Amino acid sequence: MKMKICGMKIPENIQAVAALEPDLMGFIFYSKSPRYAEPLDLVTLNSLPKSIKKIGVFVNESLEDILTIATKYNLDGVQLHGTELVMMCNELRKAGFIVIKAFPVAEAFNFKVTKSYEGSCNYFLFDTKTDAYGGSGLKFNWGMLEEYVGETPFLLSGGIAADDAEAILKINHPKFAGIDLNSKFEVKPGLKNVELLKAFLKQLR
Repeated sequence: MKMKICGMKIPENIQAVAALEPDLMGFIFYSKSPRYAEPLDLVTLNSLPKSIKKIGVFVNESLEDILTIATKYNLDGVQLHGTELVMMCNELRKAGFIVIKAFPVAEAFNFKVTKSYEGSCNYFLFDTKTDAYGGSGLKFNWGMLEEYVGETPFLLSGGIAADDAEAILKINHPKFAGIDLNSKFEVKPGLKNVELLKAFLKQLR
């Protein structure tokens, strides 16, 4: 199970979380987010082990702007959290990036909307639908995941908390690839509680 820890921005906290050896670390480049990462410390980012993939999170940015930031921070991948089209996913994947496309899930969500993105993304990410494009700390009904019959592996996001380990381990879906942790493991937006993360990851591993 892959572990993605998102909403990172503080150098010392980035290094402390890196010591927990997550698979992916997310940095949010959406200016309206309380976890907006700019400017990031390049020395800290470049010191991360290559095993931790650096993922930039974007919301309805232009391809040009995404590529500029991805180059500036030597990102390994991008997470598209808005209404980005398949064409953009294809372009970013052709450029050599890991591509994660987020889909906001509500009770009326139809998983068929993911179908056109098959083959264009490395992962889908299913997150709770909110007006703020993630980071809400709210869960959607995980039972709905059974309705997803696509081929692309997915990450689960949205309000995952320290007491969810048992429920996560019970998810039995052939395309369930991992989890995305954020607001429920924070002291404040952008600052993760390292001990809480450490204990939680130990339960899952």
